[in-house]
Amino acid sequence: MSALPQLDLSADVLALTRALVDAPSVSGGEGPLADAVEAGLRALGGLEVERVGDAVLARTNLGRPTRVVLAGHLDTVPIADNVPSRVDEATGRLYGCGTSDMKAGDAVMLRLAATFGVPGAEPAHDLTFVFYDNEEVEAVKNGLGRVARERRGWLYGDLAILLEPTDGEIEAGCQGTLRAVLATTGRRAHSARSWLGENAIHGLAGALAALADYRPREVEIDGCTYREGLNAVGIAGGVAGNVIPDASALTVNFRYAPDRDEDAAEAHVREVFADAIAAGATLTVVDNAGGALPGLAEPAAAAFVAAVGRPARAKLGWTDVARFAAFGIPAINYGPGDPQLAHTREEHVLVERLQPAVDALTAYLSAHPVPRSQA
Repeated sequence: MSALPQLDLSADVLALTRALVDAPSVSGGEGPLADAVEAGLRALGGLEVERVGDAVLARTNLGRPTRVVLAGHLDTVPIADNVPSRVDEATGRLYGCGTSDMKAGDAVMLRLAATFGVPGAEPAHDLTFVFYDNEEVEAVKNGLGRVARERRGWLYGDLAILLEPTDGEIEAGCQGTLRAVLATTGRRAHSARSWLGENAIHGLAGALAALADYRPREVEIDGCTYREGLNAVGIAGGVAGNVIPDASALTVNFRYAPDRDEDAAEAHVREVFADAIAAGATLTVVDNAGGALPGLAEPAAAAFVAAVGRPARAKLGWTDVARFAAFGIPAINYGPGDPQLAHTREEHVLVERLQPAVDALTAYLSAHPVPRSQA
């Protein structure tokens, strides 16, 4: 692995996926990989290319009446002893950090760029490719958000396709995600005389009980079923082995259906922890990104579903489909990775899923017109 990986965009999609995985790009460290992607896109000769921080933008300007935006993030969660990549020939699996989420999708995008981003190519639509940074961390750092603020015109399109992992299925909309911190305070004391203090960790008992009793709802929207979830994802507290702690904090994550907006999601979380808050805990929302309704009635999204020939299902997770939906652009998730393997130590992608994703999108972008919304 070198500081600046070399990407051969003419290589097959498996080789490209491996090259991307073998270039570590944990959130905040995407620079070298973004450099390589930018160099590879510029070398094609048929794309306008622009760099915005560690986001790389490329587009055709062929005067087509419609434009399709393809987007994927370059970053991964922290590596878990799973770089470099390896292929298990017996099972047909490519293992490595980001294989599923979402360097396989990025590799598909690069193959499409190599097909349609060269002089003389004739896609049915103008195409925009967006490779961006910091998707796996808090929304304020998201590279697509930065592009939206600084280069909004680059995100225009009649349809946006996020190459997020969907295991080759079409996943519509996405859940919202909220993170909050419940903090308790107490009074320090020697643990041999604990009655002189107030244990802040014990003060979280009510909040933990509320989580244990919580029953998430399932919501069906446009035939897609979204399942919510409210879970503890972190806990902090403690001073020393002989000290009653005077501060503790519980971090929770609420994944909510897209029929709730950000305010409704926060109100729900506060309701769940109302007793803990009444007992003295404080709740601070540190991140809240709204979801996106399926939008399958939009003509462009419906046409894509019809072209792929598979029914859409709910996206159980947050993706930047929500950002495009907020801009009024129909958007769907479609990629070769398995979302259930995202962020796991054993993350992998089935090799047999890679080329079919390239083939399906190549056929769609070559032959299928994108209807414009009548709104």
